[in-house]
This record gives sequence, C-alpha cells and structure tokens, in this order.
Amino acid sequence: MTLADAEWRAIALAHFERAKVHTGPARERRDRGLPHPIADFLFDYYPYPFAFLEQWHPGIGTGIEWSTEAAQDPALRHLSNRGYREENGALFADPALMPEKEKQRLEWIVSLLEATRDRAPNFACHGLHEWAMVYGGRSVRHEKILPLRLPQQEIDALVSSRPICCSHHDAFRFFADEARPFNRLQPDLATRHEHEQPGCLHANMDLYKWAAKAMPWCGSDLLIECFELAVRIRDLDMRASPYDLTAWGRDAVCIETPEGRKGYENEQRELATEAQPLRERLIGRIQRTLDEHGKK
Repeated sequence: MTLADAEWRAIALAHFERAKVHTGPARERRDRGLPHPIADFLFDYYPYPFAFLEQWHPGIGTGIEWSTEAAQDPALRHLSNRGYREENGALFADPALMPEKEKQRLEWIVSLLEATRDRAPNFACHGLHEWAMVYGGRSVRHEKILPLRLPQQEIDALVSSRPICCSHHDAFRFFADEARPFNRLQPDLATRHEHEQPGCLHANMDLYKWAAKAMPWCGSDLLIECFELAVRIRDLDMRASPYDLTAWGRDAVCIETPEGRKGYENEQRELATEAQPLRERLIGRIQRTLDEHGKK
C-alpha cells in the first residue's frame, strides 16, 4: 500500500498533534526546571527524545508518495534516514537494508515478547516493588519532589510482612539491598525470558521501549499507542507507591489495605487486557520485518 502525498502528510500531522499532548508540557517543564514525577518518567526512564515520539513513520508494508520537495524538507529528514529506500516515486522502509546486528536485536525482542505473552499473568504483586525500593529509607528515589505518605517504620513493616513476587528485572534491580531477599524471584538481565509475565506493570510499560527499538519498522501508530498505555501504567504505579501525590492531584491506591490491594488488582487487570493486543501487534510487525529481511 502506498499513501498519496496529501494523505500521509495529514496522518503525520495528526500523529504530531497527538504526541505533542505529552511532549509539549514536558518541554515546558524541562525548560522551567519543574519535573513531574509521573508524566516525565517515560522521557527519563526510556532514553528517547521528545522529537522521537513526535516524528511519524509509516511502518512495515506501507509506502508513501515521495517527491523532491519532501526529500529536501529538513523536517522530514528522519524519513530518508536508516532503513528507507526510494523507488518509482515512493518511499518505504526496506528490511533488506537492516544490518545483522539490528536483526539479532529484533529476534531477541520478539522472543521476549512471545515468552511474556505465553506465560500466565500474575496479579498478586500489588505494586510492592516501589515499597521495596525505599525499604530502610537509605535511598528514596523521588525524595526531592515527593514526600512519603507513611512513616518509614510502617513502610518497612509492610515490605517485610507480605510476600513479594516481582518478576521484572528493571524493577527488581532498584530494590534496596536489604529488601532483595524478600523477593520470591531473583530476576536479572540474563533470565528475563524466564520471568517476565503479561500481568506485570513494567513488562506492559516496556512495550513502548520495544516498539521504540523496533522503529521504523513497527510504525508510529503502534509506538504512540504503547506510549499512551505506558503513561497510564506509570500513573497507577505511582498512585500505589508509598509516596504522597496529593500535590499532583492523585489519590493514593492504599495497597497496605485489603480494599487498596483489590483496587490495584482491578486496574492492573484492565491495563494488562489493553496491553495484550498491543503486544500481539508488535510481535506481528517485528516478525514480518524479520521475514522480509530473510528474503533479501
């Protein structure tokens, strides 16, 4: 399929406006030195600039009408960079141009996504990873902008009294050293395929990261959907944490109570349900890219 010039430009503009809902306020906060503990996290935790989210890519299997004017437009330079080929007045992402190292990275990503998809979800973690990170009070990640909503003694008591089953390497590695033995699992980078599961907030938030690493092949439509889901996941992540977000207009999900844990699990299930088709689409687009690369 090849999109006409006017058609793809309209799609690209709509994508930019959609991304700017997030990047615009974040740019303003950055310029004013006013970090946001929820909204800015995705731009800090995942190392992709604002422009990366704003730029539009058609994705595998979709070409765009390409003129000399478009090729000379600095704002469209990203469309003529790595992975693109022009042929008969059309521009498209060509997997045949993918270097071997990138192919291997995509194979690793799709295998992780499939392993995560095929594992039974766990909805009993109740967000205790954020509590385990501040256990003991020696290192409180957000202390410069967020106070804790409970005394340190109560936080520590909850962490040591409840079973912790964090399956995500990047969450577990931030645990306080004293809290690490409390976790039933000991995930690390080498065992991601053995532990990541589709109920995990961080595994579902990471769909944005894997889509970003699969650009331009996966396409900006899927990238922005994964980002928007990640924003909502981060919101729950922090509302269920031991931090006080009252000043940011967020009510706590009090996982230290039975009612709070039930509420957390309900939201977690909803987010996991939304993540499922995004993961499946991402697997499909990466696999199609790899299949077409193999035909070269």
